[in-house]
Amino acid sequence: MKIFLPKLKLFNSKILFSVFVFLLLYRCSSEKITNNALFIAPSGNDSWSGKLAEPNKNETDGPYATFQKAQETIRESKKIDNLPADGITVYVCEGYYSISKTIKLTTEDSGEKNAPITWCSYPGERVVFSGGKTISGFMKIRDAEILKRIEKIYHDSILVCDLQKLDIFDNQKLKSKELTFNSRKLPMELFFNDEAMTLARYPNEGWLKIADVPQFGEELIYKGNLPHRRFGIPVGRHYGRFKYENERPERWHKTEDIWMHGYWSWDWSETYNKIEKIDAIKKEIYPAAPYNGTGYTKEQRFYFLNILEELDSPGEYYINRKTGKLYFWPPENIDKGEVTVSIMEEPLLVLENTSYIDIEGITFEYSRSTAVKIIGGNSNKIAGCVFRNLGNMAVIIDGGEKNGILSCDIYGIAGSGIQLTGGDRKTLTPANNYAENNHIYDFGRVFRTYSPAININGVGNRLSHNYIHDSPHAGVLFGGNEHILEFNEIHDIAKETGDVGAFYIGRNWTCRGNIIRYNYFHHLFGPGLHGVRAVYLDDFTSGTTVFGNVFYKAGRAAFIGGGRDNTIENNIFVECEPSIQVDARGLSWAKYCFDKSSKLYVSTLFDLMDEVNFSQPPYSEKYPELLTLYDDDPAVPKNNKVVRNVSFGGRFIDLYDGINFEIVEVKDNLIGDPVILRESEETDQSDNFQICKYGDVETMEKMKGNKFLKENPGFKDIGKGKFQLNDNSPAYELGFKKIPIEKIGLYSDEYRKSLQK
Repeated sequence: MKIFLPKLKLFNSKILFSVFVFLLLYRCSSEKITNNALFIAPSGNDSWSGKLAEPNKNETDGPYATFQKAQETIRESKKIDNLPADGITVYVCEGYYSISKTIKLTTEDSGEKNAPITWCSYPGERVVFSGGKTISGFMKIRDAEILKRIEKIYHDSILVCDLQKLDIFDNQKLKSKELTFNSRKLPMELFFNDEAMTLARYPNEGWLKIADVPQFGEELIYKGNLPHRRFGIPVGRHYGRFKYENERPERWHKTEDIWMHGYWSWDWSETYNKIEKIDAIKKEIYPAAPYNGTGYTKEQRFYFLNILEELDSPGEYYINRKTGKLYFWPPENIDKGEVTVSIMEEPLLVLENTSYIDIEGITFEYSRSTAVKIIGGNSNKIAGCVFRNLGNMAVIIDGGEKNGILSCDIYGIAGSGIQLTGGDRKTLTPANNYAENNHIYDFGRVFRTYSPAININGVGNRLSHNYIHDSPHAGVLFGGNEHILEFNEIHDIAKETGDVGAFYIGRNWTCRGNIIRYNYFHHLFGPGLHGVRAVYLDDFTSGTTVFGNVFYKAGRAAFIGGGRDNTIENNIFVECEPSIQVDARGLSWAKYCFDKSSKLYVSTLFDLMDEVNFSQPPYSEKYPELLTLYDDDPAVPKNNKVVRNVSFGGRFIDLYDGINFEIVEVKDNLIGDPVILRESEETDQSDNFQICKYGDVETMEKMKGNKFLKENPGFKDIGKGKFQLNDNSPAYELGFKKIPIEKIGLYSDEYRKSLQK
């Protein structure tokens, strides 16, 4: 513990000594913190009592050394007597704890409602649970065969480390294993000064493009994604190879473990593919099976990785997984930094069917898997923790009720931030699990798509006050019923993809009752095909309420993709194009979803209705509209409402596939956009649409239930992000209610002291 005392010229030495002794005793005595405390420390010993934070003077007593010993002590104490009135706290003292085997807590380790079991860092100290290993012993490369494969100008920059000599090879972490990203299994990663390094790749930045996909060969591997066609053929159709244009692969001596990463057919789906062989004469690449599920399409983007010959820039590395040699070009002097490899392949911490356990103030890092997993149980909480430089996910909450993650920072994650499930969809029983006040950014670092900040499923869960930003794909993916997504701020997602949602749900009529309210979506731009939506109610999503949100430069802000019974109400849209979009895809390109006899039938809409027994309680009582759905033109997006919104400075509404104001209710909106309507009888990918601007008499007559204006509707200062309307705004005459904008985003609590962004 660091003790800082003021430097004063005149300070009574006795007082100074007394202050020092008091602080020292406070640090060493468990009684000063709680009467029911145990301690774990790197300097501990499992033969001691665990009642002191530091060893005593004679080193006859002090903290425990292991979590297992503290766990054992608590279990034994519970057998003898009831838990103390205020529970038990296990303080983990400052230090770096290397985790090589999952720490598992079970029902026996549970607390009680008013007597929780808390595992936390000692106040003011930094505790790290690591699934990695710090490595050293880097040297200049002396292997002549290796040097032949690297450009001479880089020889002095690249270093080598023998992982086998560090027991990593012998511990089966590399032995007999090839590099693999299949099934989102993350290979060993390298970090320098807490930053993830890059597997040697070509090109070093950006992408190559597929030159062509030959439409002949011995075997048709993939027929293509009909009805979508590109370059005159079904999207993705291939015979197990594609063409490239660059001469670079001719330099590579060996190709047995070269991989590619690409958006092979769609800008919302990427995978890693191993290469089977490269035909340098024909300039053709043969990906190894299993192939990706979307095929290969001309002009789609990709790059090569895991190539020793391409180790040509600072921060790149390559591991020979047969010899256990690591080759690395450090971004700065190797002696001034710390090099770490991720080792642990299982979760660092698991809570299985526990109740009333709190995990507080701990940093989790360098696992190749999930850091913390909660399975079932009740009222378990992860609070004030940091999750960084991790594998596929940071935290999984799988079932149970009232389990949550609160006021945590999550960043540098190879996959997702939080996966949150719970509740019974057949009985519509809520779980009340939650993710609240978390700062989640720089996620999807390796697995670029479908790795959201938060993934919610089940019934009756809550996502609130989270701050989410900077990712290549979606921000939040959710499914199920009766979830509440509120007071979140989200921006700069979908930075690498297209056809993406900041909040996304899709293709299930029965996922109803979800509420998206009081969120702030801003600065959203997806560079790929179809761009980005802030709220994306995709493929017939129905029964969702979007209320009281603020959308600023948020792409296609609120999107209804063919669904029904959705309400978009009391929102603020500023400089969005459009603010709202509604289509009738069930009447156009997606009509195959309603034809079970069609060879193109891929929809699970009907199957999912049957799965929840929609014609029986509770669905028949909670959502009676499902009872008449099949007999009510299910492909038509009926009963959608767009009411009492404020839209300014962009384009108000887009209607596609022949939808009109008789099908969708649009009234009592305050519209101050230069363009008030874009409509088409065709899909939103058609150029055959009509633009209707402010002042178009015929269009304004069709939309006569709304109020139009040219001037600012009452925003105080849009340039500074101030979107609260003044009291004189004409929006209030239409029934608009003030949005509690000041409550959106992160807040201070006992775990989150700083709100700096």
